[in-house]
Amino acid sequence: QGPMVRKAWFKLPIRVASESEHCIIKREHEKCMDMMAMHSPDACPWMWDNLTCWQAANVGEVVMVSCPELFHDFMIPEEGKVSRNCTEYGWSEPYPHYVDICVLDDNTTKPDMYFASVKALYTVGYSTSLVSLTTAMAILCRFRKLHCTRNFIHMNLFVSFILRAISVFIKDSVLYAQEDSDHCFVHTVACKAVMIFFHYCVMSNYFWLFIEGLYLFTLLVETFFPERRYFYWYTIVGWGTPTICVTVWAVLRLHFHDTGCWDTNEHTALWWVIKGPVVASIMINFVLFVGIIIILVQKLQSPDIGGNESSIYLRLARSTLLLIPLFGIHYTVFAFSPEDVSKRERLVFELGLGSFQGFVVAVLYCFLNGEVQSEIKRKWRSWTVNRYFAVDLKQQRHPSLASSGVNGGTQLSILSKSSSQIRMSSPLAENANISLPT
Repeated sequence: QGPMVRKAWFKLPIRVASESEHCIIKREHEKCMDMMAMHSPDACPWMWDNLTCWQAANVGEVVMVSCPELFHDFMIPEEGKVSRNCTEYGWSEPYPHYVDICVLDDNTTKPDMYFASVKALYTVGYSTSLVSLTTAMAILCRFRKLHCTRNFIHMNLFVSFILRAISVFIKDSVLYAQEDSDHCFVHTVACKAVMIFFHYCVMSNYFWLFIEGLYLFTLLVETFFPERRYFYWYTIVGWGTPTICVTVWAVLRLHFHDTGCWDTNEHTALWWVIKGPVVASIMINFVLFVGIIIILVQKLQSPDIGGNESSIYLRLARSTLLLIPLFGIHYTVFAFSPEDVSKRERLVFELGLGSFQGFVVAVLYCFLNGEVQSEIKRKWRSWTVNRYFAVDLKQQRHPSLASSGVNGGTQLSILSKSSSQIRMSSPLAENANISLPT
């Protein structure tokens, strides 16, 4: 049956033996070898036919299996059952043959083209996020007036997004350095270290999304709370918890499942060391998000609040709608989705659209932030004033340069207007944003 299977393999309508398919086959082969070692031979023992693992059977039994896993995402759903009979002479030929029953859906994109498109999409997304987040970090670090607990938390979230994007690029460069590389056979320490760094960055990103939600919820519930002390614990949770979880996962993986480059997670129990805290943070953040909405609705409906306070809560309610990308609420879509949802949609949603989340967060919570815009305008006016001073002094030292018809008195009047605008606009800009945790 070996030549028959290999013939069927090469008759497939498209090239499926790409990097990921090689890894799927290798993983299934290793599982089958483990099952063979655990069970004593029967009339028809466990068998690997280069595509599928067939469980042991007695004479007269018929074993049916689904099409190989590498076809599942691109097959017609109702297709895909292959059977073999256990005879006194051993296993029969598969019926129907893989090439006849494992039919790929003509309406779907070819696997290699599809995965290449997804990779191109998330590469653009992470690149855009990386540039925008780096710019946002530079702005928040540059202006001392923006240094507060709220923005420090934003900055840590930005750093987690930056690290996540960098880790994705490093992982791709290591695993897919060449188009024909077969990374599932890579066992180097450097490759495993890259995967540890990748999981740490992703997990830290989820936890700082959780910290953002927790901080805003605390801000609404607690009238007075020591922000500096809270920020200390936020930092420990945001960076420390992922460190502990990823370290435990790496140690367990090294001792119990040290296979490949650690880029696949067949051992479900070990994977939950990382996945469990991430899912918990997403669920808690969703609860906090709902709680914040309830608190805002209650405060808006309360007759005790005045008009000024009511307008603040109205602004806060409007801005809460923008908290969805900040909290990562969109991750709950697949947390509650049924298992029959295609992996294709998951890839596009989590890798493609998720890669732009950092860009959206940078735009909403830095570039469109009223406090940030006011500080940039103030700095621009200050630079303009200094420029006028420099020009005025230069003209006083060299009167011949004052040929534009603008004399010193005119420039001083312009300076006076600019300075008064600066003094008037700065307090207003600060007061307009002081109560709004953006």
